[in-house]
Amino acid sequence: MSSQLRESPPPEDSDLPTGIQLTALDPAFREDPYPILARLRENDPIHRDRELGRIVFTRHDDVFEILRDPRYWTDPRKGLEDSFTRRFLGRDDEEPSMLLMDDPGHRRLRNLVRHPFTPRAVERWRPRARAVAVRVIEGIEDGEFDLIESVAKPIPTVVIAELLGVDPEQHARFKSWSDASIKTAFSPVNDPADVAAADRALVELRLFLADEIERRRQHPGDDLISSMLQTDEAGDRLTDAEIVSQCTLLLLAGNLTTTDLIGNAVAALLRHPRELEKLRARPELMKNTVEEVLRYDSPVTNSGRIAHEDMVFDGVEILQGESLSVSLAAANRDPAVYPEPDRFDIERRDTHHQSFGGGRHFCLGAHLARLEAAETLSVLLARFPRLSSGEGETRYAGNPSFRGFESLSVGGERSLGKGGRK
Repeated sequence: MSSQLRESPPPEDSDLPTGIQLTALDPAFREDPYPILARLRENDPIHRDRELGRIVFTRHDDVFEILRDPRYWTDPRKGLEDSFTRRFLGRDDEEPSMLLMDDPGHRRLRNLVRHPFTPRAVERWRPRARAVAVRVIEGIEDGEFDLIESVAKPIPTVVIAELLGVDPEQHARFKSWSDASIKTAFSPVNDPADVAAADRALVELRLFLADEIERRRQHPGDDLISSMLQTDEAGDRLTDAEIVSQCTLLLLAGNLTTTDLIGNAVAALLRHPRELEKLRARPELMKNTVEEVLRYDSPVTNSGRIAHEDMVFDGVEILQGESLSVSLAAANRDPAVYPEPDRFDIERRDTHHQSFGGGRHFCLGAHLARLEAAETLSVLLARFPRLSSGEGETRYAGNPSFRGFESLSVGGERSLGKGGRK
């Protein structure tokens, strides 16, 4: 941060994109946000978005610094009354989820729930995640299909259901609650009927999870709910309400972002056939491919913090309580950091990115998302050696702060078994 004020701020009548134009609610941004973000990064990298009440940061180094500075707040209730965070994420009548919680509450909850999400712990679930991917993908017939409905949505939902120890007979209900809740969970603009359906789904989900917790208390198993019930940090334990909240957060945030990661990965590979063939020939590139997808087309386009005090950031005055919206998508394609940032290259040496956030709020489920994406892609490419873009509908979703497909038409013939039979 600098102590010098910017001498000449951008003119008020600037034709730079702002407000809704910087969200997936805008058709042009929804289809391809990167030229729009590049223009903003080049002309006004610290942009005061008066329409939505926030300051938008698009340079890699600014985003990196803000995400990792522990002094900034995340609790929406601390934002100014008309700020973006307070208007769209804040509810004064309830405690925010861990995603939007400040210390010391955030530190306490994260310490209590982090153990099952360490890379070593998550690796134990790889065979089960692969088994889910095989089960789902083997059920797809030859020809065209919607990758989102057939693959990218069901696999993360079933994986999380299995990690929570949910009975397979309940997976369909679990998915319906997930779909209804996700539809409105992260959008500031919703249809009232969708909101009502989401509220009903959340009530039913929470009641269901409360019953699951009681079952695990009587009969512990090898699952996340049992693990959370058994976790003890210096005599501190999670309450039932906190376990329900963590399970709900995992279902909503984890499902949506992993669905988008899988869809974005398949789209990127199909649009870059040389990279797809390279991956088929060298499957050891899978790990790097997933990281390059996260950099190239992040499922989460922006994150946020709240100014904890009056300050000056690189010459721009910021008031305590103002919303700081950091564009992960813009940071991940900053030419000051990445050579040829708009090129999709699964052999790129530096694939570091901001897609999982940073600092104390670094995504707890990052390794699980990577694992699910890698196993799903591996099974999909093996099952459909001639996977291609389909002629059906392909449409991006309009979820603000996220980037993914509502539908993605693909086609392909399945691999041949022994004797030439499918």
